[in-house]
Amino acid sequence: MITAYVYTDRNLSINELDIQDVVPPGTLWLDLFKPSEEEREWLSKYSVEEVPDEEDINEIEASARFYQNNDGLHINSLFPQRVGQDVRGVNVSFNLRKDFLLTIREDDVGLIRLLRNYLRLGRIEVNTPQVLFLELFKLKVDYLSDLIEDIYTVVDGISEQVFDNDKLDQAFKLITLQEDSNGKIRLSLLDTQRSLRYMQRYYRGQLTDENFKDLREMLSDIESLMPHSQFIFDKLNFLLDAAMGFSGLQQNKIIKIFSVAAVIFLPPTVIASAYGMNFVNMPELEWRLGYPMAILMMIASAAGTYFFFKRKGWL
Repeated sequence: MITAYVYTDRNLSINELDIQDVVPPGTLWLDLFKPSEEEREWLSKYSVEEVPDEEDINEIEASARFYQNNDGLHINSLFPQRVGQDVRGVNVSFNLRKDFLLTIREDDVGLIRLLRNYLRLGRIEVNTPQVLFLELFKLKVDYLSDLIEDIYTVVDGISEQVFDNDKLDQAFKLITLQEDSNGKIRLSLLDTQRSLRYMQRYYRGQLTDENFKDLREMLSDIESLMPHSQFIFDKLNFLLDAAMGFSGLQQNKIIKIFSVAAVIFLPPTVIASAYGMNFVNMPELEWRLGYPMAILMMIASAAGTYFFFKRKGWL
């Protein structure tokens, strides 16, 4: 799907384009969502270099994510996407050209929908592709901050569940889920930091003083979020160790009960075994009180062992 955002005289119009259409004059943003081969061919008519495909967009080496060519500045950036309780990353290709911003993506991105709504409602005003790019990254940094705050809230709840035996399994699941989410958030923070620093270093000629101010503020915000992400990692590792320790303690208590029970019933077992041998020369076999005496001895030996353990504080 090809969408052209035309911004003229402070009025925004959103046009869905077909491969027979041309890029409208005054286009500020050209967005390709899950482009087909025909749409890629259409885009190649407006490009000097080869149009990046999905494999190119998902490359992780710096030379493939941040570069310049005859089509302008290229930045492939990782965007966080909340899916239920999970957070996943979506790579978006940005191409800052002289007249418009080109984005190519294979997945829906909530922040792009949010930016489109802001443009529609006039909540933000853009007049150049550079400002549009920076506004989207501002939303991204704010969203990453919100995700970290959400993890803080969940981690506080986990702290109360770790030592509750009935909620221990749920605590393990939440710790694993938040660890994974925090890792993806941190990866997105680092990727955003690299993107902005590359733009700050190699795209200086096309940026205004106001653009540089926005860049510095975003980089400062990212620097302030990094320690929070690291703290969450440390807190989750501590909670995981505490949960595993508490789980091991509960298992040890169960094993302890079985061990004590085995020791308590050991003396009665010895007595029962002795009188169960049925040798000929056993005086107690003919004794009228032998059976109740054996029962009494077994009960007394078990009770004596129990009170001995109790006195020692082992129970």
